[in-house]
Amino acid sequence: MEHQRTTGKENNKVVFGLFGAGGFAREVMPIVDMELLSGSGHQDIELYFVEMNPECSEINGYKVISEDHFFSIPCKEKFFNIAIGDSKLREKIANKCILNGAKPVHLNSKKCTIDDFNEIGDGSILCHNTIVTSNAKIGRFFHANIFSYVAHDCVIGDFVTFAPSVHCNGNVHIHDHAYIGTNVVIKQGSPSKPLVIGEGAVIGMGAVVTKDVPPYTTVVGNPAKPFVKS
Repeated sequence: MEHQRTTGKENNKVVFGLFGAGGFAREVMPIVDMELLSGSGHQDIELYFVEMNPECSEINGYKVISEDHFFSIPCKEKFFNIAIGDSKLREKIANKCILNGAKPVHLNSKKCTIDDFNEIGDGSILCHNTIVTSNAKIGRFFHANIFSYVAHDCVIGDFVTFAPSVHCNGNVHIHDHAYIGTNVVIKQGSPSKPLVIGEGAVIGMGAVVTKDVPPYTTVVGNPAKPFVKS
């Protein structure tokens, strides 16, 4: 199945690159197709997976190209998003894309729910069955994998990653580059004392977070405690 769609005139062409070609990127590309093609009416957008060193030329009917190729394509407009779990690499790629004139886009599944009075930064990816309720502030290039939610009055930093089924209750502050594992439950904070997860912290799969987590700390268990190697 061929997914490259073009007007035949490069100066009118619109290009979208999804950085990454692993499992998560393959899950996200159908959202791209729905949002940028079916949903927008732009039938002349060319869609690509983009990798630094491609190991194949095509995945699931979409061409796989190198970063250099992506940046060199002549076109009217160039858009991107990043489906890579490593948040530091995500930040590096985002900065490079913007310097090269590509524009970040939100990739929000038609099966996600975004309620009222939320602020969401550039480059979000909200997968199927995710929810953002009310009065949340979310930073740049946030990933929310399937069945995760962000409840009221949460503040999420830049390049934060939610694995599947993260339960982030109200009045929680999560700082930049934190990683929240599958099936994590984060206890609700309060307006006067939000529960805080520090920059670069890692919350292990299935943890129940009841207290603040310091920056660059890995916690596991119920209740979540710092992980100690045996």
